[in-house]
Amino acid sequence: MRCAGCIAKIERGLDEVDGIASARVNFSAKRVAVRHDRGISEQELVVRLQKLGFEAQAIASNPLARDDRETQTLLRALAVAGFGMMNIMLLSVSVWSGAGGVTRELFHWLSALIAIPVVAYSGRPFFSSAAMALRYRRTNMDVPISIGVVLATGLSLYETLMGGEHAYFDSAVMLLFFLLAGRALDATMRNKTRSGIGALLSRMGRSAGVVQPDGTIVRMDADELKPGMLMLLAAGEALPADGVVEKGTASIDNSMLTGESAPEAVGHGALVHAGAINLLHPIHVRVTATGSDTAIAEIARLMDEAGQSRSRHVRIADRASRLYAPAVHSLALLAFVGWMLAGAGWHQSLVIAIAVLIITCPCAMGLAVPAAQIVASGALIRKGLLVKDGSALERLAEVDAVIFDKTGTLTLGDMRADVAALDSEQQSIALALAQASLHPVSVGLAKTLSERGQGPADVVHIEEVSGQGIKGSFAGRSVALRRPWQRSGTTSVDLQIGEETTSIDFADELRPDAGKTVTRLQAMGLSATILSGDAEQAVSDVALELGISGRGGVDPAGKLRALDAMKAEGRRPLMVGDGLNDGPALAAAHASIAPGTASDASQQAADAVFIGERLTPVALAVQVARRTMAIVRQNFGFAIGYNILAVPLALAGFVTPLIAAIAMSLSSLVVVGNSLRLARAAEGDV
Repeated sequence: MRCAGCIAKIERGLDEVDGIASARVNFSAKRVAVRHDRGISEQELVVRLQKLGFEAQAIASNPLARDDRETQTLLRALAVAGFGMMNIMLLSVSVWSGAGGVTRELFHWLSALIAIPVVAYSGRPFFSSAAMALRYRRTNMDVPISIGVVLATGLSLYETLMGGEHAYFDSAVMLLFFLLAGRALDATMRNKTRSGIGALLSRMGRSAGVVQPDGTIVRMDADELKPGMLMLLAAGEALPADGVVEKGTASIDNSMLTGESAPEAVGHGALVHAGAINLLHPIHVRVTATGSDTAIAEIARLMDEAGQSRSRHVRIADRASRLYAPAVHSLALLAFVGWMLAGAGWHQSLVIAIAVLIITCPCAMGLAVPAAQIVASGALIRKGLLVKDGSALERLAEVDAVIFDKTGTLTLGDMRADVAALDSEQQSIALALAQASLHPVSVGLAKTLSERGQGPADVVHIEEVSGQGIKGSFAGRSVALRRPWQRSGTTSVDLQIGEETTSIDFADELRPDAGKTVTRLQAMGLSATILSGDAEQAVSDVALELGISGRGGVDPAGKLRALDAMKAEGRRPLMVGDGLNDGPALAAAHASIAPGTASDASQQAADAVFIGERLTPVALAVQVARRTMAIVRQNFGFAIGYNILAVPLALAGFVTPLIAAIAMSLSSLVVVGNSLRLARAAEGDV
């Protein structure tokens, strides 16, 4: 599948078959999901797809697995084409500079020796696709591409054999190189989309200890677990299945589903999900759902489906090329037939047709988008933002609303304690107790006190009690840090020394430029809101401070519903989030950005990733994207104008293939030069 035309061809072709209820193409995964009657076999579907011009096979294993074979094939072909292009261009420059006689013929033969193997190897992705389409009496974009490359190479070889003055091996190989570059970038983007799903599913535990009827514990792999089994989950273990706590109390890290950094206390009857990590003592969990029925697997499905809908977006260059390539080759054929009818010989007619093919080579058109994207992406990298897919700049330029997650996105995701009210003794006791626990709140308290230069007190008999906190003795008095609790959206712990109790508040600091970034986005015409899995009060406090709206307690499906509602209204939302629970929303949004501290799944699902504590790159990305698309439109305008001027001259026979090759190269240079103006687009702080 190469473009939106392929998607439509497959879906329409399968829908016409009796017994098929629906067919939905996932372009990013190169897969089609078919709902059909039981009477239709997999082989019948494969044959039907072959008749449509596509090789296919049933998926035999993990439907969310990643396949890099196509990308590797394209990259190898691209490398060979690039190597051949550079060497042939060196020889061509010498010929253009005036080399003649034996020297010119030698250079043509050397070019042929390089070009013919390069075209044969690097052209395989196009030739095989074109052959498959023609075999079933259909066409696709690769058919005219293959014809142009073969004709240019064949005529060049003929000219070389006959001692002709001109050969066009450079044009044929250069055309292949740029086409392969676009295909390789597209394939890489699709594989990255799938990587996020794999990263998400990798959070599930791989095995668990299962309690047998006689009380013994048997270790079982995750795929062997069944609903109703009783698991013993040790401290530090990740859950391999969903379940209900039957015995014991613990604190779990459930941030992948809720986005909340603070651990969640669980006890008898609490529902826990696959991927959650037990931070404290062992608990017994009765399995309720396994494998594809777990909550984390559902999130993976949401990400996959969201990626499908976004993959229907067709790049600007692809939209133009669907009409451009057939038109160009029709003109070349028209030129050949017309000149033959006018009395010119087949050689002159073919030379003119080749000149038309070369002068209208889609290099300038093909470079219009990627040249601008590459330069803009490089400028953004220097400002701390990595754009993973060039087409994301197009979507970023179109956004008119931005949705922020809270914890780890607008905030730094780092629990900081307010210890200013504690005296030196209280601080030293609190540090001694906090250092004895791996609880995130304890870690945050210990970090805050250590940074202040505080040393720990000599607290003895320290013990961490599940669900209660940490206790010990100091100078004959009992001391304790009681478990965290929520107060007005703020996380707090109680420090108890003897009969005296003091509360310590924790805050997750806003990024230092969060307010400035939100203001800048609003100035560019974007509305801003917060959708978070955090507590309603905590979200409201941050939203009030930033002067925007916000809603807490929103799960992954809720974020998707909010995005779908916005898109139904014609809005184009930008999602900025970091947690695993943000993965589906990042994949479904019109464009998405994640911080460098985000989970692997979120970074893979996002279009761009920013590094560091500053949120400014989010606004900068929108600003540069809009400038990039303005340059892209200029590039397209030039490429179209160039062809409007050049094609009639070539059709009239006023342009030789040599002049056509030079004109084609100059048109590409103009597009690249215009795109280089974006190198300073990210200069200056927004």
